Amino acid sequence: MASRRPGKSLLEQDIIIEFTRIGSSVKVSAMDPVSLTEVSIVGPANAGEEILKHNVLRKLEYALAKNKA
Repeated sequence: MASRRPGKSLLEQDIIIEFTRIGSSVKVSAMDPVSLTEVSIVGPANAGEEILKHNVLRKLEYALAKNKA
């Protein structure tokens, strides 16, 4: 079974990220394959991929911390 690498941010780990454009919006999903936790956000298509990726990873970090408690 895979495990989380201590001291590494989610950007440095194996996180699955998917971008799906829906009109003028983009749905961004992120999944942690270790815990099978998945989150998603919706943002404007013109926000830029890096901003959307950063926001979905922050939400995933929050969900992982919440599930750990």
